[in-house]
Amino acid sequence: MTPGIRLTHSYFQPGTWKAIVAKPCGNREPSLPSGPLNPWICPQEGMLQHWELGQALRQRYHDFLNTSYHRQEVYVRSTDFDRTLMSAEANLAGLFPPDGMQRFNPNISWQPIPIHTVPIAEDRLLKFPLGPCPRFEQLQNETRRTPEYQNESIQNAQFLDMVANETGLTDLTLETVWNVYDTLFCEQTHGLVLPPWASPQTMQRLSRLKDFSFRFLFGIYEQAEKARLQGGVLLAQIRKNLTLVATTSPLPKLLVYSAHDTTLVALQMALDVYNGKQAPYASCHIFELYQEDTGNFSVEMYFRNETTKAPWPLILPGCPHRCPLQDFLRLTEPVVPKDWQQECRLASSPADTGVPAYSLVQATTWSQPFHLHSGSISSHLHTDPGAQCYRSTGSVSSQSLRKTSLAHVLLQLSLLFSLPFSGVKSFKGLPRLWCHCVTAHSLRLTPDSLMSPATPRKPLLSRTNDLLLPKPVTNS
Repeated sequence: MTPGIRLTHSYFQPGTWKAIVAKPCGNREPSLPSGPLNPWICPQEGMLQHWELGQALRQRYHDFLNTSYHRQEVYVRSTDFDRTLMSAEANLAGLFPPDGMQRFNPNISWQPIPIHTVPIAEDRLLKFPLGPCPRFEQLQNETRRTPEYQNESIQNAQFLDMVANETGLTDLTLETVWNVYDTLFCEQTHGLVLPPWASPQTMQRLSRLKDFSFRFLFGIYEQAEKARLQGGVLLAQIRKNLTLVATTSPLPKLLVYSAHDTTLVALQMALDVYNGKQAPYASCHIFELYQEDTGNFSVEMYFRNETTKAPWPLILPGCPHRCPLQDFLRLTEPVVPKDWQQECRLASSPADTGVPAYSLVQATTWSQPFHLHSGSISSHLHTDPGAQCYRSTGSVSSQSLRKTSLAHVLLQLSLLFSLPFSGVKSFKGLPRLWCHCVTAHSLRLTPDSLMSPATPRKPLLSRTNDLLLPKPVTNS
């Protein structure tokens, strides 16, 4: 089952509200090249896990929720994936079994409850990491240059090579190896025999690397700003709902979000309550709003990550477990975006700085390989302090390019917008480049032996909207 989010808004007497964020779909089926298992659906065990979660929520809130389903009291939203939609359906079957007139067939203990969704490409609430967000991509590139990330890469290089050889996967990295663990874990859960190389020690190491991939996404470096661009978006909606309930605005008693493990981790990282471990299937994060005898409101959070135990209390840093609503809002304010789209823009973009962004490229013959690495230009390039150019923060992997026009575009994008590239590592036979970019950060990059101060070359330019692109030129 896929991880996800379920948010429950509830009115307790006298005036209590509850919100639940849960990880959906229980055990999902492994990604196999063939066979009866489908990696995108929620298998029987996963359905049972969510049905049991629905039963647990029914028991926890039996004095709060109506014994039968009322559409005015419940709103359910899911990401547009089969497994998250099925997770929500199974959960609601356990939470709201049909009662009396709602039983349309005496042999069927189930009733239909609407589940709302939006297309995946339009989901800006539940499908994490949210994008496109250039500033977040820039932060990820900067995270790749941190000592923690670099050390993790070095320590696991041979291990990743072994996994790549055993699986036949190419370009396996710290950021993609979680797919291997997910598949093996699902196979193991379904009683399938794992390949000999997938020993318990290997599975343990893969599990740890998956946990690291979550921290890479939402932590390690500039966690607060990452939160504003990711989990803070969902947290903003939760804060809005808390405030509306506290001001007696009518809301459904139960608001359910069914989404993914990245959704749950992004939210918990924004709240700074993440325990660093992958959330179990069908786990849930609970928000509860209480109205005190004084009329003031307070918030409690819980995390249900074990089926045999009561949910664990979660404590927002800087507040007691029962946190006054105003303190909760104040403490979470720093990780809530004011304008997500604006904050996602790079500070060096023309709209932000007022400085025209352009890239000048002069091409001549160059036989040396040109390497564009994560956040750096290789030793083939040197800096000229007399000019300005935004340094690359693009991440790269392997593919050889020989066409000047494509190389121009890739270099320009990496220099101006710090976009990640997943298919470019070295340029064999690429023409020599004279690059001159004007942005907020000053640096000029030119290849060794390209130019001498006495014989500067003029770049050729063409204009496309507000961005000057290099014209293709013939080798001189």
